[in-house]
Amino acid sequence: MSIIYPIAVLGGLGLLFGLGLSLASKAFSVERDPRIDEIREVLPGANCGACGYPGCDGLASAIVAGEAPVDACNVGGTPVAEKIADIMGVNVTESVRYVATVFCQGDFNKAKEKYIYDGIMDCRAQNMLAGGSKSCAYGCLGCGTCKDVCEFDAIQIIDGIAVIDKDKCTACKRCISVCPKGIIELIPYEQEVIIKCKSRDPGKIVRNNCNIGCIGCGICAKNCPQEAIELENNLAKIDYEKCVNCGICAEKCPTKAIYANLKIKK
Repeated sequence: MSIIYPIAVLGGLGLLFGLGLSLASKAFSVERDPRIDEIREVLPGANCGACGYPGCDGLASAIVAGEAPVDACNVGGTPVAEKIADIMGVNVTESVRYVATVFCQGDFNKAKEKYIYDGIMDCRAQNMLAGGSKSCAYGCLGCGTCKDVCEFDAIQIIDGIAVIDKDKCTACKRCISVCPKGIIELIPYEQEVIIKCKSRDPGKIVRNNCNIGCIGCGICAKNCPQEAIELENNLAKIDYEKCVNCGICAEKCPTKAIYANLKIKK
C-alpha cells in the first residue's frame, strides 16, 4: 500500500496538470486564418526564399497579414498569383517575370587564362586564388557553383561558362547569392537584348583579356533609337524599361558583347 498511494497521488497530479494545460491552451489559443493553409496548398513548395520570407509557410502568413503581395512567389508566377488572388478576394495584374542571366560570354575560346586551375570545383574557392584563373577579373570562372545550388536544373556549364535556361529559371536567386564575381542578375523574361559583360576595365585591357567583352566605345548608345543605353564606368548598360529589343545595338557592337536572341530588324 505504501507504493500505491504515491503512484495514485502522482497520477492524480499529472491528470490535474494535463487538464489545466489543455484548458489554458484553449483559453489562450490564437485562431489561425484558414486562408493561410489554402494559400500554402497553392504555393509550389520550393521553399527557395526568393520572396524574402522563410519558405512557403512564411509567405502564406505574410500574404494573409497583408505584408506581401499576392504575386510575391517568383516560382509560381502568374498562375499561382491568380489562385492566391482568388483566395484573398482581390484582383491581380499580370506581373513581370524575371529570370537570372549570366553577364559573361568569355568561354575557353574567347577569354584568356592567367593559369590552369586544378583545385576544388567551386568558384568561391578558385576566386580566392588571385581572383581566379581568368585574365578578366570580372569573368565567369565556370566551376559550376551556381549549377550546384540550382534546384531546377536551369544552369549548365558550356565551354567553361555558366549558361542559364530562362524557361527553367524561377528567379529564386540562389545562383546570384553564391557567385563570387557578382555577374548573375535578374532581368525581365521578355528581354532579348543583353550586354553580357560586367568588366569595368578600360577598353584596351578588355581587348587583351577577352575578345567578346564590352570595351566602352559607346557605339551602342549612339545608335540606340530609344536612348536606352548609357555608359557607366567603361561599361554599357541597358535600361530595360526603354529597350524595345530592336537589336540595332547588337548589330553595331564591334566585339559582339551584346547578345540578341532575335532577328535584327533592318
